[in-house]
Amino acid sequence: MNIQQWIKRSIKKLSNVDNPQYEAELLLSYVSRCDRSFIITSDNIELSHEQNEHLNDLIYRRSLGEPIAYIIEEKEFWSLSLRVSYDTLIPRPDTEILVECVLSKIHSKSTSILDLGTGCGAISLALASTCSDWNIIGIDKSEKALNIANINAIKLNLKNVSFFFSNWFSHINQKFNIIVSNPPYISKKELDFLKKDIFFEPWDALISNNNGLSDIENIIKQSNHYLFIGGWLLIEHGWKQKSQVQSLFKKYNFFEIESYQDYGGNDRVTVGKKI
Repeated sequence: MNIQQWIKRSIKKLSNVDNPQYEAELLLSYVSRCDRSFIITSDNIELSHEQNEHLNDLIYRRSLGEPIAYIIEEKEFWSLSLRVSYDTLIPRPDTEILVECVLSKIHSKSTSILDLGTGCGAISLALASTCSDWNIIGIDKSEKALNIANINAIKLNLKNVSFFFSNWFSHINQKFNIIVSNPPYISKKELDFLKKDIFFEPWDALISNNNGLSDIENIIKQSNHYLFIGGWLLIEHGWKQKSQVQSLFKKYNFFEIESYQDYGGNDRVTVGKKI
């Protein structure tokens, strides 16, 4: 079977996904180790028996709802190619809004940044790739996630970022100019309305008590102790949580509180300043 024949057959098997042709080409690129652009322009290259068997297995996994990022162990974020695993969340494009908000609050090269719940390191690495003078620390309570984050830092050759274990602020003993986090913010009540592919991701990085606000409140409450005066806290949250999150920022004495929308026009990030 040649490449184009396999793609046509796989598109039918992936009819339940949003962009079956793109995903078929992505899986083919992963197995053949050829650029997707090469695959698109190739008609008569024959697949080996081993490649065909491997691809059929991957197509079956995807048809069951497994995210393609886990299948190919890779996801692009901020134009960076990042390793991901079942121990990390899959970075979403909307989280790039969070990175953009951080960038808008930095006005000095000597900036220290703490990324809480770093996962695969997406936010930390995006910021580290933007300015080599910034000092960035990413923390997580999952040692397996930290291993993935370190692999990504080495692969990208970024020297101004480090990753270590901390359960939120449990192992933090310094202050920062910026604290940023994409914490768990989904409530258990929302589970019935989520796409099935999200159930492959680590639940403790998704689900939070108190209607999804427990971890957010904990971070806002403690951040004042770890920010320099004039420092900023930036948090990603659910699209219905804007008013509650803003109230928490006010409750714990943050100022210049503002919320920002994601690419879909949903309230997604709230920021506040320590004065």
